[in-house]
Amino acid sequence: MKLNPTAILLTLVALACQQGDSRADGRGTELRDSAGIRIIENLRPPEGSRLDWRIGPEPIVSIGQVQGEEPYLLHLAFNAFRFPDGSIVVANRGTHEVRKFDEQGTHLRTWGGTGEGPGEFLGLTRVAPWPGDSIIAWYGPAYRLSVFDSNGVYGRAFDLQSSEDAIWLRPRPIAVRDDGTVVSIHDPENADTVVIDIWDGDGALVGSLGTHPGREVIVTPTGELRGIAFGRDLVRGTWGDLVVASPTTRYEIRAFRPDGTLVRIVRLEHVPRAPAEADLEWYIDDQVAMVGSSPGLPEGFIAQMRQSLQSTQLASTFPAFSAIRSDDVDHLWVREYDYPGEERPAPLWTIFDPAGRVLGYVETPNGMIIQQIGEDYILGHTRDELGVEYVQVWPLERWTSPDSERE
Repeated sequence: MKLNPTAILLTLVALACQQGDSRADGRGTELRDSAGIRIIENLRPPEGSRLDWRIGPEPIVSIGQVQGEEPYLLHLAFNAFRFPDGSIVVANRGTHEVRKFDEQGTHLRTWGGTGEGPGEFLGLTRVAPWPGDSIIAWYGPAYRLSVFDSNGVYGRAFDLQSSEDAIWLRPRPIAVRDDGTVVSIHDPENADTVVIDIWDGDGALVGSLGTHPGREVIVTPTGELRGIAFGRDLVRGTWGDLVVASPTTRYEIRAFRPDGTLVRIVRLEHVPRAPAEADLEWYIDDQVAMVGSSPGLPEGFIAQMRQSLQSTQLASTFPAFSAIRSDDVDHLWVREYDYPGEERPAPLWTIFDPAGRVLGYVETPNGMIIQQIGEDYILGHTRDELGVEYVQVWPLERWTSPDSERE
């Protein structure tokens, strides 16, 4: 029997399509589609290599002073963002104020303050850009949201319209998408699951990513929830028009549409590593250090805390990564995990392009809590050796080879 080569070829192509499209891009990345989900498998960049991007040796803007005028004395200013015109908006949580500075770091205006009136805050949490060059701020304990124009003029306030009555069970805003929808999380069972929802600008529910595994805990015989040393956490955030929700148990970034449809999975080569008993002592020291300097601790509290932590259960493996952040041009930055006793001199991030293909490693300034990554800058919060707080802008230069943008 004579076989038709064309028919054979078409049959093989059809079979391949049924099994999902798969191809390699020549850079150690394999891309394939499975049931409508784009899966990107990446090889790890060479150890010790760095992406050919440059962060300047010093900040180009620094807001904060040891002594000076009140607007420059920052307290718990862990959240800030930069407008396209270069102006910077800071949530100064210590005074429950929003402070705006120009592109040089000169104070322009302050609004808010403690109170329950329009434009005031009880427990300011975060600020974020809002459509139309406006500003949105959310604050506790009920996680109310207020909208201001770019000059701080109060516009309106709204709540996320949840059926939960208990404040601690209400949805908590964590991010605002470019279209003005709000991403929230809540743990209805106050345990190890997290629900991620999407709300419109009036507080109505418009989408949900459903339930995801949250912080790994165990329940003691007395009913107490106790964390696991080096246990699982859930990283979440936005990536372009998608929402990320990924447990840290494996190096896998899962990105969803607002309706909850999983559309992208990005993986990086990773060898799991199990913690040893010696790592538990490091964990205990770290937990004690976080509360040890708190004023007013009862006598013997630290000793009791240390004794209690001795029975903490170890996770089966260390987290695969620590955190994620999407920049203003839709690259995804994933912070590498620092193993106990092996801390790096500076935070190390793995950069993925907007399609999820790995580009390489970048180091960021040590001690900086990154708040925003623009096309040519990084904005973050840091402290000096005296504990004085600063919000700083550091220059970022990106060099991209033609291959790195290739589809």
